Amino acid sequence: MTVTDTAASKLDKSAKIFVAGHRGLVGSAVVRRLRTLGYTNLILRSHSELDLTNQSAVKTFFTIEKPQYVILAAAKVGGIHANNTYPADFITINLQIQTNVIDSAYRYGVKKLLFLGSSCIYPKHAPQPIPESALLTGPLEPTNEWYAVAKIAGIKMCQAYRLQYKWDAISAMPTNLYGPNDNFHPENSHVLPALMRRFHEAKVSSAKEVVVWGTGSPLREFLHVDDLADAVVFLLENYSDLGHVNVGSGKEVSIKELAELVKEVVGFEGELVWDSSKPDGTPRKLMDSSTLAKLGWEPKISLRDGLVGTYKWYVTTQ
Repeated sequence: MTVTDTAASKLDKSAKIFVAGHRGLVGSAVVRRLRTLGYTNLILRSHSELDLTNQSAVKTFFTIEKPQYVILAAAKVGGIHANNTYPADFITINLQIQTNVIDSAYRYGVKKLLFLGSSCIYPKHAPQPIPESALLTGPLEPTNEWYAVAKIAGIKMCQAYRLQYKWDAISAMPTNLYGPNDNFHPENSHVLPALMRRFHEAKVSSAKEVVVWGTGSPLREFLHVDDLADAVVFLLENYSDLGHVNVGSGKEVSIKELAELVKEVVGFEGELVWDSSKPDGTPRKLMDSSTLAKLGWEPKISLRDGLVGTYKWYVTTQ
């Protein structure tokens, strides 16, 4: 693994940085972090302003804007239901976005690109904690393999351009994320925002109980999106090598502990009931983030503090 000299690696604060997908959970956090650190020349485009699946439009954008750095956080994302219903969309749209942005970034003189993937790239039965070396060692989780295959292709594309063109493209794979701008949709959201919404609505309606599927025993890892954004900028400034890098908190919490903590943060005073007739899902999913730790980065936001901040954001945006 290669770490560039930290003192010499800091990017010029006026460098043109294109954050693709700046309105999403990850992209918006990356923009916040860059601005906090004093970066003043961010290039941002909404989907209506620039359709990243349109190769001609992407080429024109890079020709005119000539960004020096690219953070590729744009993607079509969704839960199990969406992946099962629209598999062609998930594989095609993500492949188009990645191919257009990565290829144009190289061809139009971008110095460095950071591609963001997902922990779903790893095999369903990967060893725990999951090391980077587990990639492509077994079958994927079938419910989101279309998205996962596209993300794996993105990693391999960055590696291929590094090998063939000696171009500085790197990849980061975050664990389960949460925070401001998360998806709180009642049907399509992930476990943490779904729990927060349900407890909030139960509190508002003075419900006596909230029923949660399963036994609460599965172990999961969560990382606040502002910690991920900090890691993204750290890697952009300090890392340059072929291998992708896991980004996790390194801390596990059971779904039961998580539900009780969310209940406490929201202030729901009713009863939490577990429906053990419903499935639990994968018993454990934890990323091995030791590569990133050895580079000198570690998360700073505790789960409790992160939940408090996320709930404040959720309440103020309703």
